[in-house]
Amino acid sequence: MQRLVETDEWLGNNRKHEMGLCHITEGSGPDLVILHGWSQNAGVWHAVMPALRDKYRVHLIELPGHGASPMVDQADELDAWVEAVLDAAPVQAFWLGWSLGGLLAQRAALLAPERIQGLCLVTTAPRFVATADWPYGITQAAFEQFADLLMTDSTATVKRFLTLQVQGGAHARAALNQLIAALSQRPEADIKGLKAGLHLLLSTDLRDGLPQLSVPASWLWGGKDTIATASIADAVAQLAPDSKTTVFDKAAHAPFISHFAASMQWLEEALAC
Repeated sequence: MQRLVETDEWLGNNRKHEMGLCHITEGSGPDLVILHGWSQNAGVWHAVMPALRDKYRVHLIELPGHGASPMVDQADELDAWVEAVLDAAPVQAFWLGWSLGGLLAQRAALLAPERIQGLCLVTTAPRFVATADWPYGITQAAFEQFADLLMTDSTATVKRFLTLQVQGGAHARAALNQLIAALSQRPEADIKGLKAGLHLLLSTDLRDGLPQLSVPASWLWGGKDTIATASIADAVAQLAPDSKTTVFDKAAHAPFISHFAASMQWLEEALAC
């Protein structure tokens, strides 16, 4: 069995797939692809790896322009990001996607369902922008404000976004400190990756595809989340009636950090499908 060292040394153990996206593969067992969110990197999973490595062969893939991954051509197109992730992923695996990573995982399951044994979708949505017929998530004005701030001060904008991820949840300050410390151990996202990723969050709408979702899907939200609000659960259940939906009432956008034990139990049950 391949073991992770009990330090942060594994965070530098990068592997690249034919000069594509940077990814780290560790552990033994069924293949599990894990995708982080906007402005993050593989370091965000540091705390969960000890619980996963003995049960799964984990593939931590850094999104285009994030961590040590290069940007992709057609950077503003969701499918270009998804194809790059598929190129780095095993031929068949379970997929866990968090936030923006969950958006990519949904699209991957629609484009290449034969590649995905099951989806575990954490604090994500088929659409992140609230509209008249989709009263969930962040307003378009708030997203556009983020975009403007990003061009002025990317460091402050990312810090603000990380704060939003834990805001309102249990142990918010401790969760924020843990999140920042974990991310600091990997390269920061570059401005092109941040800008393109924000564009995908603003423009993507996968609602029409959810009824065609043919792989098992389990969704998890936090009741205190202000980015992908838990009120979306009923709407997702209607769009994808075969999906399983779960809400942690006291969690915000980062349940794997604030509610570690409960999240691990949820994941184990989701992967048992």
